Amino acid sequence: MSTSPRISTVTPVEPALLIEDANSLDWSESADVLVIGWGAAGACAAIEARSQGASVLVIDRFEGGGASTLSGGVVYAGGGTPYQQEAGFSDTPEAMARYLAKEVQGAVSEATIARFCADSVANLRWLEDQGLRFDARMPAHKTSYPPKDKFLYYSGNEQVPAYQVGISAPAPRGHRTLGEGQSGKELYTALRAATLRAGAVPLTQTTVRRLVRQRSADGQDGPVLGVQVWALPKDHSETLRHAQLHAQVARWRLVRPAKAMACRREAAAIEQRIAQPRFIRALRAVVLTTGGFIYNPEMMAAHAPHAKRGWPVGAAGCDGSGIRLGQSVGGQTQGMDNVSAWRFITPPSAWPRGLVVNTQGARFCNEEVYGATLGHEMITHQGGRAWLILDRKLRAQATRQCLWGGLWAFQSVPALTLMWLHARKAPTIAALAARIGADPQTLQNSLDQANAAAQGQGEDPVGKSTGMRQAMPEGPYFALDISIGSPVFPLATLTLGGLLVDESCGLVLDAQGAPIPGLYGAGRAAVGLASGRYVSGLSLADCVFSGRRAGKAATSGTA
Repeated sequence: MSTSPRISTVTPVEPALLIEDANSLDWSESADVLVIGWGAAGACAAIEARSQGASVLVIDRFEGGGASTLSGGVVYAGGGTPYQQEAGFSDTPEAMARYLAKEVQGAVSEATIARFCADSVANLRWLEDQGLRFDARMPAHKTSYPPKDKFLYYSGNEQVPAYQVGISAPAPRGHRTLGEGQSGKELYTALRAATLRAGAVPLTQTTVRRLVRQRSADGQDGPVLGVQVWALPKDHSETLRHAQLHAQVARWRLVRPAKAMACRREAAAIEQRIAQPRFIRALRAVVLTTGGFIYNPEMMAAHAPHAKRGWPVGAAGCDGSGIRLGQSVGGQTQGMDNVSAWRFITPPSAWPRGLVVNTQGARFCNEEVYGATLGHEMITHQGGRAWLILDRKLRAQATRQCLWGGLWAFQSVPALTLMWLHARKAPTIAALAARIGADPQTLQNSLDQANAAAQGQGEDPVGKSTGMRQAMPEGPYFALDISIGSPVFPLATLTLGGLLVDESCGLVLDAQGAPIPGLYGAGRAAVGLASGRYVSGLSLADCVFSGRRAGKAATSGTA
């Protein structure tokens, strides 16, 4: 590919166009509701708006799908779903809300959490009405993602003692979409088909670069009236090439990121050469659902430089375009520095029985916590660096689990590589401390305290549950580097902040907390339930919750 590396892949966003008279523009077409971004949140918003009788155009820079189709297809649901009941678990909306309050960390109000939990069973049923399928089969051990034939699992910290205070019994709430392979494709394929069945009209390979807003004669800003798009002509030879490049980005993004970036640059160059501008009228509202900003280097540098060495999770369109469009009309943002960092050390299930220590050799987090909880503690408080300490027995157990435990290749291969090709080995803890640059007494104290807890001689200092404790009384010992930036054990990162919205309806709020008429936000372009601490499935569940909320409210233009 000969495309210049100087070409930016980030969606250009221009200042809002302010007009006094909506009839002063030559609108190419119109619809009651314009949905910007055709991932899970956009699909749910479009379907819901159509169910209310509104005409809908759903606009996407690429072919649709976004990060949703690349995801694991897990929906966080509880409160007594049919699959929880079939698996023998009792759950209530109240128990679910008490748990989520610990994870949400105040990103949304308790009332919104309660509403989300009360609606959870109905939202899962609604997804089934759109063509999704779920299942009650569960894995035997805690995992970051269930094996190929398992679909219900503990997808967060439900089984961690510190998260069970005031909760009668933990319940699994990760509902993985039934399908072959990782289930994001199945989830989005069903939502895409449902969007089309509902009668929403898609405009793909069309980029929204500007909002149009009404300004009255006295200079006061009014409602958002529509958008300016730059669309690739359907009959152009390079339009097909653009679609092919986007497919290649999805194919190569994890295994050959440089190749994926080259494809993104070539696609951006095509947009610059042949895209044609036009204005589209929103008769009632615009809904922004374009995802986060993990693929926007400038926004990452400004808001989350501590996560720049992470492995970005998202689609090519996750460049903050929806957030920047909202900001162009005064939209307020929140939590822009909050990045979810996924340092999963299970599977293999033997790993959390070891010790995670910082550069000094001190434990700083319960090893059995959900991977994003561990990752947050590591990049926020430990400079992104940590070691996992195992002994010979634990390494042998983990190796057997990787080879014969039915793990996915993306779980087993990095773990085996780290244990057998990149581990630091030493006969004693003092010698291991020297090999990793830790303080020998601190590391020895960490091991002694953990061993004493495992032998029933005291409580574990970081709260590890009794069943997860395992003494490591003698060497050899192995130190695995689980720091951010590891080339053999990538740490995935996902942005969580976005536009601040009215939690009753999804209207975007300005700096004074007032709603911007005619502009809604949903999914990761907006602050939602997943904007505090990420839990597997909570982002997609929030896409359903916030997408449906915005789609319904946008049809009336009110809360």
